[in-house]
Amino acid sequence: MALDSDLKAFATAKNFAALTTLMPGGQPQTQLMWVHADDDHVLINTEVGRQKFRNVEADPRVTVTVFDATNPYRYVEARGRVVDTVGGETARSNIDELSEKYTGGPYANPIGTDRVILRIQVDKIHKQGV
Repeated sequence: MALDSDLKAFATAKNFAALTTLMPGGQPQTQLMWVHADDDHVLINTEVGRQKFRNVEADPRVTVTVFDATNPYRYVEARGRVVDTVGGETARSNIDELSEKYTGGPYANPIGTDRVILRIQVDKIHKQGV
């Protein structure tokens, strides 16, 4: 199913997203993230050693809220689940592309573990001010 056009526009622009995953005990965990999208999925890049990755391996349900960088009262919230992951050189190249988008330069943070792209299928959308 094609991604909502407003969500895709927000995710492909230089806007930040709040990613919420579920901890093993059911408590939500939220992080501010770089975000992107393809025609069908919201895309989040992380490291396989991070808690958020372990969370989605155990329970793929997530919420991603993408905020308009010029007006945070405008946002698109997407509820769904991680349906696929992409690792290797594709994920490593993707973090460099995201760094160019958000910082204007190559990814400067040291890589602690292997990178992975979370491909999120959206089941429900909520929009505010859009």
